[in-house]
Amino acid sequence: MDNLLTAKQVQDLLNIDRTTIYRMLKDGRLTGIKVGQNWRFSTHEVNDILTGVVRPSGINHDTRTASLPLDCMQPMQDVFAEIAKVGAVTTDKEGNPLTRVSNSCDFCKLMLGSEEGRLACSASWKKLVGQEKTNPEFTTCHAGMQYARSRIEVQGELSAMLIVGQFYLQKPSTEEETERLEALAQKYHINTDLLTQASKQISILDDNAISQISGWLERVSSTFEKISSERINLMGRLRQIAEMSIIE
Repeated sequence: MDNLLTAKQVQDLLNIDRTTIYRMLKDGRLTGIKVGQNWRFSTHEVNDILTGVVRPSGINHDTRTASLPLDCMQPMQDVFAEIAKVGAVTTDKEGNPLTRVSNSCDFCKLMLGSEEGRLACSASWKKLVGQEKTNPEFTTCHAGMQYARSRIEVQGELSAMLIVGQFYLQKPSTEEETERLEALAQKYHINTDLLTQASKQISILDDNAISQISGWLERVSSTFEKISSERINLMGRLRQIAEMSIIE
């Protein structure tokens, strides 16, 4: 939970006077909440300013990504992945993970445990942005498994993607899989025996399961969109209240 700071604490941390705090409130560089007659400020937001992460006041891609309620999205994603029996992760539109991977199989754990493998996974996730269809469309990742995404749009713009995967549509032939696993192990510096053993646990899903997962994927993404939009609207209203409450 984000602790709230007093105006005096913000003054001391940022080494500024009270007038500057009010100016930052007015131009949107700082968000405050009025508690009784006193202002309170987000610790995370002040820490961002201290470390140079200062967000502009207008709505843009960065603020949309920041508006995602990752603290509540993670458990929802965990439950979805467990019920659907797939792996799931939420990324930004560059393929960078915003959440940890839910329900990751041993095969993907080995892949993500390798620096080269992790970069390859991120590159595969990023490719999903270029899909023309807005609905989930399953395709093959760099490691040979199926995955798909649902877009998370906040105020009409793509902010993130909810991605599910780590399964086969049909069991690959023994010869084909052996060659693929040996190539992956060599390319990503992973023990071949461990990768082979882990591959035996990869699920094979039928058309009915795929259809069901697609529907769930879109509904979960839609829920994330609604929560994010409501969060932005709430912060906007708080900022308006802050501006009206500032005493010049």
